[in-house]
Amino acid sequence: MPFESLSLVTLAHIYIGLMALAVLLYAVLDGYDLGVGVLIPPRNEAFRDDMIASIGPYWDANETWLVLAVGLLLFAFPHAHSQILQTLYVPATLMLLGLILRGVSFDFRAKVAQSKKRKWDLSFKYGSLITTLAQGYMLGIWVTGLRTDWMAQGFALLAALGVTAAYAFIGSCWLILKTEGELQQKAVYWAKRGLFILGGGIAVVSILNLTLHESVRALWLSAPWGYFLMAIPVTCFALLCLCAVVLKRSPTAKGHAEWLPFVIALLIFGLCFAAFAISYYPYVVPGELTIIEAVADASSLRFLLVGASIVVPCILAYTFMVYRIFSGKAEKLSYY
Repeated sequence: MPFESLSLVTLAHIYIGLMALAVLLYAVLDGYDLGVGVLIPPRNEAFRDDMIASIGPYWDANETWLVLAVGLLLFAFPHAHSQILQTLYVPATLMLLGLILRGVSFDFRAKVAQSKKRKWDLSFKYGSLITTLAQGYMLGIWVTGLRTDWMAQGFALLAALGVTAAYAFIGSCWLILKTEGELQQKAVYWAKRGLFILGGGIAVVSILNLTLHESVRALWLSAPWGYFLMAIPVTCFALLCLCAVVLKRSPTAKGHAEWLPFVIALLIFGLCFAAFAISYYPYVVPGELTIIEAVADASSLRFLLVGASIVVPCILAYTFMVYRIFSGKAEKLSYY
C-alpha cells in the first residue's frame, strides 16, 4: 500500500506499534546489561571482568532502541513528548547521566592503572543503578498519568525498585547463559533471590494498577479482556515457578538448560509489557492524551515512514547479526 493513501488514524497506529516495539526491545536487551551492571560485586575483580565481558559486544548497541523510541515519540507524538519530558525532566536527566557514566566507565576501566580500575568498575555499577532507578521512576509517573502528588510519587518509587529488581533478574539469567564456573553459580544464586522479589513486584503492581485509572479497572474487571489480562500475572507466576524448578536442578551442570532461565525472563518481560499495552491503549499519556490527539501531521508522518521502513529493519538485522556472531560463552574482553 502506498504511504500516500494511509490515513492519520492508520499512521498513528503504525507509529505507536513501532514505538512499542522499540520500548520492548530496549527493556529486554538493555535491561539485561543494565541488570548485569547493577549486580557487579565490589570485591571480586575476576567476577567484574567476566561480567563486563559478557555484555561487552552488545551493551552499546542495545541503547539504539532507546534512541529510536524517544525519536519516534518526538516526531510522531510531539504533544505527548512535550508533556512527558516537562514532567520527567529531572529523572530523564539522571537517566542520561547514568548512561554517560556507564559509557565513560566502560572505556576508562581498560585505560587507567590497575589500582584505579576498581573505581571505574564501581562507576559502571552505580551508573547502571542510577539508570534503572530513573527508568522505573519515569515508568511509575507515566502510568499515573504524569501526576506528581504524594501517592503518585510513592507508586513511582515502588516502580523504580521493581524495574531495578526486574533488570537484575534478567541480568542474572543472562550471566547463567553466558558464563561458567563460580560466576555462573553465583548468577544462579542471584536469580533465585530475584524470583521472589520479581514475583512480589508483579503482584503489588497488578493490584495497585487497578486503583490508578477507572478505565483500566473497568477493562480488567470486564469480559472478555478481563479474562486475558487476569491470566497474564497468573502466567507470570507459573513461569517464575518453572524458573525456580530449573534453577534448583542446577542449570550449570554441563550446559543443562542454561538457556531456559533467560528465555523465561524474556517471556515474563513480554507478558508484563503486553499487560501495560492493553491496559492503557489508546492513550500515549494514560488518562490524559490519546494517540489520535497527540499524533503529528499526516504528511510529515508519511514522509518519516519511508525512513522508518528502512531504518527499523536495518537495526533488527544488525541486532540479529551481532547476537549471532557473539553467541556462546563470553570470552575475555579485548580493547585492542
